[in-house]
Amino acid sequence: MIQYREILRLHSQGVSQRGIAAACRCSRKTIRDLVERARNHGIEWPFEKNVTDSDLQELLFPEKSYRSDRKLPDCDYIHREMGKSGVTLSLLWHEYCEECRTNGELPLMYSQFCRYYRKHAAINKATLRIRRKPGESLEVDWAGKTAHIIDDITGEPIPAYIFVAALSCSQYAYVEAFLSMDKESWINGHINAFRYFGGVPRILVPDNLKTGVDKATRPDPKLNRTYQEMAEHYGTAVIPARVKRPKDKPNAEGTVGVISTWIIASLRNQQFFTLRELNGAIGEKLEEFNDKPFQKKPGSRKSAFLQEEKAMLLPLPASPYELATWSKASVQYDYHIFVDGNRYSVPYEYIRHQVDVRVTSRVVEVFYQSLRIASHARVRGQQGQIVTAPDHMPEKHRKYLAMNGDAFREWAESIGPFALEVVNAMLSAHKVEKQGYRTCTSLMKLADRYSVTLFEKACQHALEYTSKPSYTTIQTILRAGRVKVQDQRDNETMAKKEAAGYGFVRGAGYYGGHHDD
Repeated sequence: MIQYREILRLHSQGVSQRGIAAACRCSRKTIRDLVERARNHGIEWPFEKNVTDSDLQELLFPEKSYRSDRKLPDCDYIHREMGKSGVTLSLLWHEYCEECRTNGELPLMYSQFCRYYRKHAAINKATLRIRRKPGESLEVDWAGKTAHIIDDITGEPIPAYIFVAALSCSQYAYVEAFLSMDKESWINGHINAFRYFGGVPRILVPDNLKTGVDKATRPDPKLNRTYQEMAEHYGTAVIPARVKRPKDKPNAEGTVGVISTWIIASLRNQQFFTLRELNGAIGEKLEEFNDKPFQKKPGSRKSAFLQEEKAMLLPLPASPYELATWSKASVQYDYHIFVDGNRYSVPYEYIRHQVDVRVTSRVVEVFYQSLRIASHARVRGQQGQIVTAPDHMPEKHRKYLAMNGDAFREWAESIGPFALEVVNAMLSAHKVEKQGYRTCTSLMKLADRYSVTLFEKACQHALEYTSKPSYTTIQTILRAGRVKVQDQRDNETMAKKEAAGYGFVRGAGYYGGHHDD
């Protein structure tokens, strides 16, 4: 068989046709035909090691190969379609089979269909494009090198950490500096990157850093809850790179190295006194970096992004994600939890239970087993503040807090005028009206123990002795039964008065009974 690989290799090195013909033992016409067909197919040296002379002959000289009665797939069309989101070889094979049946032709089996395309992809170096489809993934990382800002008081340099995000297909990048590599900076870097791209990729590929991944287990890594919540808000998924596998996110790793030169190193001779100034300079260098032409193919990162990838990104939500932090807390016996030095109430039924607390800049939310049980506006300023919702309190506590001077007077007025006079006397007996609340509460319990009628009469009797009766006075009257004795005397007096009202009553002798002369 003709040495197609060797001929193309020697031709790429500038060897003349006579030299190639002598080395490969073939005619110069064969060499001219091979070079021309390879140029028409866009095939250039070097190509993959597993590409054989038979593969090249089948692709460049199909007339020399065995021709079956089955229709060969259009590999160029398959290559273009595979660059689109959601398209797979299985789907394209089904479409290919339907086309063959419509035209009355025999299709290849799926395995042969895939073999033809893999050979085409290996020769045309299309394997990377298959793995990274437009709008599919965004690789994120922190750069190893840092920039600096100058402290305007001490003059000392303050390190600024560089957040890098690169889209896998177009390699379009976003860069921003932060004063810390904490969780807040990590989340804000993602939010600003989504805003810069004008959309959201379907997959985020971070490293296994603690601000993103709590536990980097091999089968199922456990994500940080805030990071997971941010991903759910934007409708994307987080698939961390494997531990010590930088090739899982090669674009971010490569972009980090290039950015270290094009941005960080290029700004080494400039001084910045605020983070805003530094990010402004980084933004200008970033535009130059994204507009820089590719070396081995036409266009730039920005043109590739606008033409191929931007339309494939998911739309941004109506509002950006609001950073939230999660923590755990135990409900105290006063049905409150501690958050940032302040206390917030939860329903009293959850006393001694452990709950999850979500804190944003405006809201404090409490969850028990993923169910939200409380929500409060976050208080600012001095610590030690207490935020209590009346619905979270036991009924007795609510009643106690609802009691005030007007409530006691309203209750006494519903009983009678003497009870109202007693309550007013007890509330006015102290310098501060609140000092009489306990006494009035005890009076209410006393009225419940006896009856409203007896309590009103007890107040009446107490007021006959003094204009400012005490709780003990009324309690003594009720316990001694003076109200009942007085009621009996009043009843007897009333009966006599009623009898006297009927006039003279004849004796028994008048009606024939015995009587003395």
